[in-house]
Amino acid sequence: MLTFQPMDLTDPVYHPNNKVSSLNKFFASLLNDQRNIPFVHFIILVMLTTLPWAVLLFIPGMFHWWLAGLYFLYNAVFLMGPFILMQHNTAHKKLFINKDKYLNNIIPWILGPFFGLTPETYMAHHIGMHHPENNMDDDESTTMYCQRDSFKDFAKYFIAFFFFGFHRLYIYLKLKKRKRLIRRMLLGEGTYFLLTIILLFINWKASVTVFVIPFVFTRFMMMAGNWAQHAFIDSQFPDNCYKNSITCINSAYNKKCWNDGYHIGHHIYPWMHWTEMPQEFLKNINVYKAEDAIVFRKVDYFAIWFMLMTKNYKRLAKYYVQLNPEMNRSNSDVINLLKERAKKFISK
Repeated sequence: MLTFQPMDLTDPVYHPNNKVSSLNKFFASLLNDQRNIPFVHFIILVMLTTLPWAVLLFIPGMFHWWLAGLYFLYNAVFLMGPFILMQHNTAHKKLFINKDKYLNNIIPWILGPFFGLTPETYMAHHIGMHHPENNMDDDESTTMYCQRDSFKDFAKYFIAFFFFGFHRLYIYLKLKKRKRLIRRMLLGEGTYFLLTIILLFINWKASVTVFVIPFVFTRFMMMAGNWAQHAFIDSQFPDNCYKNSITCINSAYNKKCWNDGYHIGHHIYPWMHWTEMPQEFLKNINVYKAEDAIVFRKVDYFAIWFMLMTKNYKRLAKYYVQLNPEMNRSNSDVINLLKERAKKFISK
């Protein structure tokens, strides 16, 4: 357990730079927000590495399982997290300006499928359902009804999402009369599966490596992430973002994945730019204290998920940040708090 000091915060924020290269000035002219130039750099990296490597695997005589394994490991370890969270940020606010809006299709339609993301479905789920419902009853990915330190419950949660999530999302959007989102989602999902099936007949080994395995892996990781983000809920106030989400500060994950650890702040201010999240946390630190928000340091969602699955509360408590020293919680107190908030319950 750690006590927080404001000067301890090390997560990335935006620092204006007067010495901007001509290339970055050009990129900035295309963007809605010049602070997203790192996204353009990342897109270029994916285009220069993942795409040609994937094409190589489809060339007759070029496929080897060791090469396929390296391809998957490269994407999974170095690119998949940042890519998904880049798509997350650009789902909330378009990356490119209106006159170049066609470029906004690059992430979901051209690059997304190589990371197991069906075009438009992420947008429909995250923007169309998850944020409006805030992990409450009508959120089809809610964690409330699960025992959040139970692998058995997580397995049920993942299987339900994997096999029935699309259908449930469709029903939700239909009830909410979100026709445009439905059309886009059906087009994206249908195109992805149709092309994947065709490619399986052309080269099944490459298709499994490039599209099928990433599809399964990404959906598993997104559900594990969502599970951890909404693992510790105050059953008395399940709709309170400070009490149904967590924040992770000072982690390597934040530097790699665009400050995604600030999940409380993101639910409160969904449109806030990722570089502003640390400052929002500091600005509203007294609210976080008053609401008894769960904050961890130097750990990410997937490590938290694993510690929950193994019920390793003793280790998890070491990452807990005591925002309010006056509460003077012992390690046992922290463990009891985390266990209590991980219990499943029925909302009132």
